[in-house]
Amino acid sequence: MATPKKEATVEELREMIARCSMAVVADYRGLKVSDLQTLRTTLRPLNGEARVAKNPRTGIAAEQAGKQGLVEFLPGPTVLITANDDPVGVAKAIGDFARTSRILKVRGGVAGQRTIDEASLATIATLPSREILLGRVVGQIQAPLYGLVGVLSGTIRKFAYVLQARIDQLNGASGGAEAEAAAGD
Repeated sequence: MATPKKEATVEELREMIARCSMAVVADYRGLKVSDLQTLRTTLRPLNGEARVAKNPRTGIAAEQAGKQGLVEFLPGPTVLITANDDPVGVAKAIGDFARTSRILKVRGGVAGQRTIDEASLATIATLPSREILLGRVVGQIQAPLYGLVGVLSGTIRKFAYVLQARIDQLNGASGGAEAEAAAGD
């Protein structure tokens, strides 16, 4: 029989897993509480969370949230790390923390509905941030438009030069006739 406290914990975990874009399970054995707090502090500005929870409750919450792929990584002491927005920043933070601490071992996780392993997480960490990718897309859309504007303005500019040359030519011819008339007087 599940107690109300356990049910509340499962519900919190379910909400946490359901709203995340990426969830990662890691082995935290050997980490100090201060190290886990450092990880949480690092994740907070990136809109990520790290939470230690019992595996049966995390498994139930993952299944309820529709992320069954997370269950296979749960055996053993685990910390659940989630990315609520951009998974790239959180993946970089996890990779950096695991590299510096040499204790945290990433087992795997889910990104969307796809199961990811440690190598996939490292690949995600190498991607540029969302803002940079959006900037690149805008640049790719903008470049042909600037080229079109350049071509069209070049044609108009050349036409204006031709008209100006013709005006100068006509003024030069009429200016020359006026100069001859004045010299003849």
